[in-house]
Amino acid sequence: MRLVFLLSFYLAFISPFFSQSTSFKSDAEIVVGAKRYSEYSEILKDKSVAITGNHTSMVDSVHLVDWLLDKGVSITKVFAPEHGFRGKADAGEKIDSRKDGMTGLPIVSLYGAHKKPTAEDLSGVDIMVFDIQDVGARFYTYISTMTYVMEACAEQGIPVLILDRPNPNGFYTDGPILKEEFKSFIGMHPIPVVHGMTVGELAQMINGEKWLEEGVQCDLQVVGCENYSKSDIYILPVKPSPNLPNMNAILLYPSLCFFEGTDFSVGRGTDHPFEMFGHPNMGVGSFMFVPKSTDGAKHPKHMGVPCLGWDLSDFGGKRVQEKQEMILDWIVNAYRDFQMKDRFFLSNGFFDKLAGTDELRQQIESGMTAEEIRALWKSELSDFKLKRRQYLIYQ
Repeated sequence: MRLVFLLSFYLAFISPFFSQSTSFKSDAEIVVGAKRYSEYSEILKDKSVAITGNHTSMVDSVHLVDWLLDKGVSITKVFAPEHGFRGKADAGEKIDSRKDGMTGLPIVSLYGAHKKPTAEDLSGVDIMVFDIQDVGARFYTYISTMTYVMEACAEQGIPVLILDRPNPNGFYTDGPILKEEFKSFIGMHPIPVVHGMTVGELAQMINGEKWLEEGVQCDLQVVGCENYSKSDIYILPVKPSPNLPNMNAILLYPSLCFFEGTDFSVGRGTDHPFEMFGHPNMGVGSFMFVPKSTDGAKHPKHMGVPCLGWDLSDFGGKRVQEKQEMILDWIVNAYRDFQMKDRFFLSNGFFDKLAGTDELRQQIESGMTAEEIRALWKSELSDFKLKRRQYLIYQ
């Protein structure tokens, strides 16, 4: 049976096959930073406040913007990342700046050509609040938006307040460290693909390591979560983006996103994106799917063409949780079994940007196994964990 609803997914994970070092916690058990108003009410008092947020910026069932306005906080502007303020846009789709229909507040899009707030955007702002649910993968662009917001605020002398939320993939750290020459909006910092940090922890590391442009540092404060630890897998109450509709997809995302740099589909345009992968010319596989135009995937790869591959909806996330690592076997084996190897990786270099290096592609092309590849990351991952230790909020 497919894991469609969060409840059924949660129940499916209560199994003796899973690692006992991780546990699932819901929004009812963990108190997110935004809900801890007493910790930051004085910081916002009598200030002109800007919010960087989206549809995940919720306090129970109320949007943070509405929640703070109801408390008398003077919010003057909203900044929105990829997928827009309401989270309905395609990945990479142009988002126009407009007004919020609920509050009339001006919305400034931070995607497309306008990724970083300008001095004009920030005019009249006394403090910036950042509250967005991340999923813990370097190439998920919400943390890139956070970087540009921190940088712009540092340049304008505006304090930044991070209202922290748990990282659903925070129970492990894996992948190659990004190299400077592969820096892009889907990877801005020398961190592994799965960094194991919340946005609050990562913001502290970005600031402390002087990774912002010209080494500037912002006046940064973080309101942490209560009842959360690294061993917890947070069950997101709201899907973080249109193509991550459930917890299984969120756990699979760091492993399957590499296929976005290939000619393979990861199920965009189906009911279960990031729970499958396949290709029209794949010679082996146990599952057939046909991508179609849908909300959040208007022009999916191989639209209308049957793709043969594998369905991971029933066991993929379980395997990630059990192994506590990205599952490289899927892409390594897909390349091995694909006959048209010269067409496997996209020619635009997108795979290397996702990986943060060209070494992973070269290793796959050379026939290395997943275990052999991962062994080469061990030393740099150890160094990263040592460096990040001073910035961690949760143990």
